[in-house]
Amino acid sequence: MARKKKELPLLSDVEILDVAAEGNSIARVDDMVVFIPFGAPGDVADVKIDRKKRNYAEGHIERLTKPSDIRVEPRCEHFTMCGGCRWQHLPYEFQLKCKQQQVQDALQRIAKIPFPELTPILGSENIWEYRNKMEYTFSNKKWLTFDQLRSGEEFPERRAAGFHISGAFDKVLDINRCHLQDDLGNRLRLFIKNYGMEHDYSFYDLREQHGLLRTLMIRIASTGEVMAVMVFGEEDKEKIATLLAAVAENFPEITSLLYVINTKVNDTIADQEIILFKGREYIEEEMEGLKFRVGPKSFYQTNSRQAYRLYSVARDFAKLSGDELVYDLYTGTGTIACFIAPKVRHVVGIEYV
Repeated sequence: MARKKKELPLLSDVEILDVAAEGNSIARVDDMVVFIPFGAPGDVADVKIDRKKRNYAEGHIERLTKPSDIRVEPRCEHFTMCGGCRWQHLPYEFQLKCKQQQVQDALQRIAKIPFPELTPILGSENIWEYRNKMEYTFSNKKWLTFDQLRSGEEFPERRAAGFHISGAFDKVLDINRCHLQDDLGNRLRLFIKNYGMEHDYSFYDLREQHGLLRTLMIRIASTGEVMAVMVFGEEDKEKIATLLAAVAENFPEITSLLYVINTKVNDTIADQEIILFKGREYIEEEMEGLKFRVGPKSFYQTNSRQAYRLYSVARDFAKLSGDELVYDLYTGTGTIACFIAPKVRHVVGIEYV
């Protein structure tokens, strides 16, 4: 007979003291450190312990009795549920301070590496709709929130297009709107989802590994060019062609419309054939007069404006004289290599893709 698990406690009036890695916050109860997601320094809350180890515990906020003064209202309706943003309840300037402190702790306190004083992080000018790449998953059985489960309401329609719940490969939260990419991404995802529902397309079953609509990747370049890569879990030429034709007709701004038939267990398309349906096989990004061709398998920094600032700082730090031979390892699309090429004698970029 299996041993009954010991009921873990609910701790009352716990004060959250600081933030930790991976979007967690920290509290101390007696001699125990407790890691709590979605907390803010200054919060006072009732915390339910979910997991207890010898030196620490993990829990979640059951009831927020006194919100911290630094809290801000999260923009996203899906905050705390999807596997994406973890700090929307914290001001961006405070987020930057926390991230900088984590880097400093890793170098000084953990690695014991001496280094000069850190320069401040250069924050992003845009903290919304800045991403040039997003990936969504289609599922035949969307994840229900705790509020939905407690409501007692029936949810016969379970098809979804959204993000995986953190740490769960088979649970997908249906997303109404994501604020991380231009709203075109939301409109395109919802169009494909609704088209699939209206025309009886099968949505992917992540446990049984079958279904037609599987994943969608959307790239929106700083130049305005748009790439959509639709991944299908089965081969149905007629349904695939019909759907993609509808996408092309309703979204003429898409300059590169491609698709993949992936019947493997995992979602990666790195080893899959990419088939062009309409437009070009790539989109172009631009940086300081240079143009980069970005394909469906290419790596490119997901924040185009911040990539430019990052490369500019790296180039300045290098103090190039013009006579250097530079190796750019893991060069990706060659952005850094091309970016510094006019300032050096020769650049060698090395990349396996």
